[in-house]
Amino acid sequence: MKPVFIQLQCTPGKTYEVADELFKREIVSELYSTSGEFDLLMKVYVAEGDDIGKFINQNVLNIAGIDRSLTTLTFTAF
Repeated sequence: MKPVFIQLQCTPGKTYEVADELFKREIVSELYSTSGEFDLLMKVYVAEGDDIGKFINQNVLNIAGIDRSLTTLTFTAF
C-alpha cells in the first residue's frame, strides 16, 4: 500500500460535513483539521499499481463541499 496525503479546501461551513462523509466511506487512515489555506489534511493508502488520480476522483473529490485539493505523493519512509 502506498501512503498518499491529500489537503482539502472546503466551502465555508462545510468542513465537518466533508469530514463526516470521508469517515463514512472508510478510506481515511488519518484525518486532521488544519489552519491555513486548507481545512483538512488526510492520509489514505492506495494499493500498489492502482491509479492514484482515479482513486482520488472516485472516492474523495466527488464529495459535496470540497472546493480544492492538493495531493502529495510519498516515496520513501525514513
